[in-house]
Amino acid sequence: MWDAVFLAPSLIALVMVVILPFFLGIFYSLTDWNGVRPVITYLGFENYKEMFSSVDFLYSFMITLLYTVINVVLVNVVAFLLALLVTSRVRGRNLYRAAFFVPNLIGGIILGYTWQFMFNVFITNLTAAGSLIASKDTVILGMSIVNTWQYAGYIMLIFVAGIQSTPLEVMEAATVDGASYFKRVTRILMPMIANAFTVSLFLTIVNSFKMFDLNVALTNGGPSARFMGQVVNSSQLLTLTIYNKSITTKELAKGQAMSVVLFVVLVVFSLIQVSLGKRREVEA
Repeated sequence: MWDAVFLAPSLIALVMVVILPFFLGIFYSLTDWNGVRPVITYLGFENYKEMFSSVDFLYSFMITLLYTVINVVLVNVVAFLLALLVTSRVRGRNLYRAAFFVPNLIGGIILGYTWQFMFNVFITNLTAAGSLIASKDTVILGMSIVNTWQYAGYIMLIFVAGIQSTPLEVMEAATVDGASYFKRVTRILMPMIANAFTVSLFLTIVNSFKMFDLNVALTNGGPSARFMGQVVNSSQLLTLTIYNKSITTKELAKGQAMSVVLFVVLVVFSLIQVSLGKRREVEA
């Protein structure tokens, strides 16, 4: 009884804030709900049919997948290299560890506007090259670079924890046997911290699919591009598409249908990634 009493506040909050809105959202996605009109009409899967025939949604979904792939690779590669640096014998490694983590404390909105100035003014004037976020061909790469600058320090700490939990005797024995640094890292260290890779990949996949604030502040979906004969926003990720559909055009039911699809896609990708990661851990 006492267990139930102490768990009740958290369970009630979970039901009211997460579970109930989730199922209400699924219901609203099947209606013509606009958030204001008290009378709603049940439409079935009409919102979903319209969504999958929408060029804006299809393009947004496609570039979100592209952004996720680029972002996951960049963040984890940079984070792992930083982790190797701050766990080595280099002087000032504790200072580096703190410095690399600090960008993660900056909010996405502030970060977006700051890097917008960096790309459009500072870097452009310094290198006499075009801005990465001003071209439809490089804007996704520019967004990935900014997110890596912010998020790699956080993922670095996960790799640092994994590296520090690795027995030193194993690495020392490999050194004595004549293994090069590259082989020690790839053949011994990486398999031994496979669980850290599982966690970091999961977090970066979720972070990439849910990216919103940086997308709004850095590009707000621009610049324009053509896709399937229509003009689209070349950097409008799925979350920003959901926001525009729900808030800007006041079509909340259609935006909610997109949210349901995003949830399903995120669950599927996350389950596949975690399953493959756990399998590698067992093999390692």
